[in-house]
Amino acid sequence: MPVTEAGPAPGWAARAALVVGLVTLARVGLLAFDRTDLFVDEAQYWLWGQRPDFGYYSKPPLIAWLIGAVTALAGSDAAFWVRLPGAFLHAATAMILGALAARLSGARVAFWVAVGYVTLPMAALGSLMISTDTVMAPFFALALLWHFRLVETGQRRFAVLAGIAAGLAFLAKYAAVYVLLGAALAALLVPMMRIAPRHAALMLAAFGLTILPNLYWNLTHGMATLSHTADNVGWIGGGGPGVRLNLAGLAAFFASQFAVIGPVLMAALIWGWIRPAGPVARALRAFSLPVLVLVCLQALLSKAYGNWAIAAYFPGLLIAVPLLVARAPRLLRLSMGLNGVVCLALPLLTITAPAPVLDGRPLLARYLGRADLSHQIIDAAGAAGVTAVVAANRDVLADLHYTGRDAGLDVFAPRPGGRPRNYYQQVHPLPDPAPPALYVLEAAPDCGAGPLDPVAVFDTTGGAYRSRVLAGYLLPADCADASR
Repeated sequence: MPVTEAGPAPGWAARAALVVGLVTLARVGLLAFDRTDLFVDEAQYWLWGQRPDFGYYSKPPLIAWLIGAVTALAGSDAAFWVRLPGAFLHAATAMILGALAARLSGARVAFWVAVGYVTLPMAALGSLMISTDTVMAPFFALALLWHFRLVETGQRRFAVLAGIAAGLAFLAKYAAVYVLLGAALAALLVPMMRIAPRHAALMLAAFGLTILPNLYWNLTHGMATLSHTADNVGWIGGGGPGVRLNLAGLAAFFASQFAVIGPVLMAALIWGWIRPAGPVARALRAFSLPVLVLVCLQALLSKAYGNWAIAAYFPGLLIAVPLLVARAPRLLRLSMGLNGVVCLALPLLTITAPAPVLDGRPLLARYLGRADLSHQIIDAAGAAGVTAVVAANRDVLADLHYTGRDAGLDVFAPRPGGRPRNYYQQVHPLPDPAPPALYVLEAAPDCGAGPLDPVAVFDTTGGAYRSRVLAGYLLPADCADASR
């Protein structure tokens, strides 16, 4: 049964590509002047990219493969090249969603979906700082497009393509499983979205084969990534004091969603969920609303970060934009204007950093001071005559590996007392016996004769470590575990 309400809609793509292309070129140009340091996750993804594998401690591997490939082709590990893929990935996502919108709602809506997506606050931020959400985005959008094409045509090639795209999205971020959940719910709730069992089997088989390397890696590494994901959920597993409802956390998370895609689009999406305009909108609701509901539940039971429901907004945009085009074009223009201001402001803030300063603190403090601390640590290690550094703080470890990549230092995490708590304890633990090293700690270690005096105290003002006191210590090898 045909699923599309508009059918193929030529004429939108060239205009949309022009706008999306200009926005993307502007982002790349402004990125060259970005003065922020790589964030802890970005530095970690870069490090993963130096050691290609089928999986890593906390995330699936696609982002590492991408960063490794781009920096190798560029011949540079500069932050610009680490972050460069983001703008192009969001541009691709915009055009893919536009292609789906063209079939579902016509050329006019397709244009505004593409332009609306590329100017979303989440796309603007994802073009400045590389993340697994950004890498997942085009593949999630492709999985949606090809699934709707499968429903429309009944052609098995679209079942295979949808499964592969969903698998690649999963290799970027496990949240891509929401596309399979959405397909199942849409088939259950919207009769025209039902596909033949053989096509469902083909799609699942293609998905399974695509993610098989990562599943194998997890099985051979103690299910490290899946265990970390469960740890992030927080309320899964026993041993805790019981579930406590976090109403403030739920409210904060839900409010943050109006910043993720913009207040007008979020309000339109909620209205579209409440009053869906036809079977296509109901199908898209099945792909989007459950994501937000599940993450809201997570926020209520434990905690949730603002980006955890991003998978809701790829299909969600296809609900909100047609609604605004048809019923509130002035609000659509308002949305584009507001989001456009955010899209311009975010890169300008990275260029003017550390300004602006509010209450004595740079607005972008959490993205500043990381490389400076690493340089201080490298200098202190040289002054102490050691060629190894041990740090307990994951943020410090991440930037030491990145900023100190050519410093000739070995960088280690303290030996884990049980299961590794991060990637560095898993792959870069302090060897036994411990080499002479500078230990970077927040509290003075005690090796039995009282707290040791530091050989260096680091300046952490004005940046990501402003609330921490960090110092360097020289420990005897038999006291190395005092750094835990």
